[in-house]
Amino acid sequence: MNHANTHSNSNNHAHADAHAVGIFEIGSWTASIVALDAAEKTADIRLLQIELNDMMGASVKVTGPLAAVTAAIATAEATARAMHASVISSILPKPARGTTALWPLNIEYNPLIEQNVIYKTGELIMAESNSNQAIGLIETQGFTAVIEAIDTACKAANVEVAGREKLGGGYICVVIRGDVAAVKAAVEAGRTKVEGLGKLIAAHVIARPSASVQSLLPK
Repeated sequence: MNHANTHSNSNNHAHADAHAVGIFEIGSWTASIVALDAAEKTADIRLLQIELNDMMGASVKVTGPLAAVTAAIATAEATARAMHASVISSILPKPARGTTALWPLNIEYNPLIEQNVIYKTGELIMAESNSNQAIGLIETQGFTAVIEAIDTACKAANVEVAGREKLGGGYICVVIRGDVAAVKAAVEAGRTKVEGLGKLIAAHVIARPSASVQSLLPK
């Protein structure tokens, strides 16, 4: 998935040092994105980094005032649990300067899976035409299942494929976008095609994605 413009590393490190840092690690890419969206809508936080983990999900680092980070992490945890995904979280009220080296603020590309494994966002410039679009996520274990699901979804409603994440172990998540009604219809149609072809991990619609979630989608 593509990314919006970013600050320099020095600016990001300064921001991280001056604020609390919250971390939540979830065993599902879909649940990670949905949790980030909910967290960002709960409090005034900023995404530092998303890094794929070995739990078929992601480690998400956010920063902001301590009270905001605390509220955001609580929301992220509750969201992940509601989606029956594993979640671990932590809050660093005042991270040591050296700790920031553990979340490198640069994009990392893995040529073996032909995609990024570390994402970062900074100052976000959102395209007005996409700001009101919904996104739908269909995550499966099995590539055949997700291809069939997305093909069915795109035939069921006026949506477009926005990107995909390969998570290892045959897990893959595909993102579609369009207006809310179309995305809801498409996701519902797509999820019914997974049975017998693979395992459905998650199928979810985000009506108005947060800025950070929008920044992870192709423009």
